[in-house]
Amino acid sequence: MEATQGTNAGVLKVEMRLLLVEDDPRVARWVAKGLREQSYAVDVVSDGETALSQALVNPYDAVILDVMIPGRDGLEVCRELRASGSRIPMLMLTARDAVEDRITGLDTGADDYLVKPFAFGELLARLRALLRRGQEIYPTTITVGDLVIDTRGQRAWRGGRAVALTTKEYGLLEYLARNAGRVVGREEISEHVWDESFDPFSNLIEVYINRLRRKVDGPGVTQLIHTRRGAGYTLATFALADSEVTGPENPDMAQTGARRRRIQRR
Repeated sequence: MEATQGTNAGVLKVEMRLLLVEDDPRVARWVAKGLREQSYAVDVVSDGETALSQALVNPYDAVILDVMIPGRDGLEVCRELRASGSRIPMLMLTARDAVEDRITGLDTGADDYLVKPFAFGELLARLRALLRRGQEIYPTTITVGDLVIDTRGQRAWRGGRAVALTTKEYGLLEYLARNAGRVVGREEISEHVWDESFDPFSNLIEVYINRLRRKVDGPGVTQLIHTRRGAGYTLATFALADSEVTGPENPDMAQTGARRRRIQRR
């Protein structure tokens, strides 16, 4: 497989799924909208109990945690997560700007501390820094065959031709590229590219895979997106064995199958 990652001095790993804990609806909508526009999947909760239960059962890549939330406050949530052994990066948000408050938050187990009001660009930069710490680092350019992905600019080219992608299409393509050569299943894709509102019985992943195939694997080029029957999808320059490969899914057939499953569950 000819899969390489650029050697740019600036490197970045774009993690996919975040938990945002914020009880102010206006702030929560603003932050979540901005993060989703950056291809993050975001789950939003507004109280400490729900935040704790969600963070303990879901594979989040980072938590953005407001201190002043109903029920268990952000400090207690952070403390309990660390006591459980969780090493998930946590960015604390608060209106308290005293040095003592920042020290308390960091000593509780937060990795960084951002005082309200803040610029969204600063939150994004701090989040990227958290995701780099102690984790595998990916360059700003990922190359698989003649497919080139600019993770910082969220753009892609195939054979030098720009590929026009929606935010979700880009998020799915980048996740496949970061795992090039490895088969990733539906559950893994849904956990990292979609949020908790994803319906596991829907055919949404198949629909997006087909969209990517039409845009990335057009006529006259080597197929990069492969389906391994019963396992999932892989982005690779090599061809899988014939017995392991299925052709591009027919969206109409997939939708029919999804409708049948819904009828059977009734």
